[in-house]
Amino acid sequence: MTIDWHSFTPWASLGGGLLIGLAASALFLLTGRIAGISGIVSGLLRPTRGDAAWRVAFVAGLMAAPAAYWVVPALHRPRLDIGAGALIAAGLLVGFGARLGSGCTSGHGVCGLSRLSPRSLAATLVFMSAGFATVFVVRHLVGA
Repeated sequence: MTIDWHSFTPWASLGGGLLIGLAASALFLLTGRIAGISGIVSGLLRPTRGDAAWRVAFVAGLMAAPAAYWVVPALHRPRLDIGAGALIAAGLLVGFGARLGSGCTSGHGVCGLSRLSPRSLAATLVFMSAGFATVFVVRHLVGA
């Protein structure tokens, strides 16, 4: 195994993590809401009066950030070695897992762990273990 040092970006990753933590903290402190993406989006599917505006703004920000990233010409562009069908299937599996786990990695991993939630610790251990196992199987056993 080799490390792609060109793609190793500890400072950008640290900055991104700090921004995610700041945004999740601000949402919780200002609204009392958890920044779990699956919960925010599912709230849009069953809207409650007076509750949709902040959810729409949050999702719009999630979509605007990658669009803004692609506008800046000097940034490193990630390469995906996967087809559209596999990408859609992966997204559906993640969505199913989020429903099954009563929350997503952002809700459990970022917000739940910071609140010392035992349920979020268990969910995050399962998410991470499944991710490690999937990468091992795909990269070393299947050979993709």
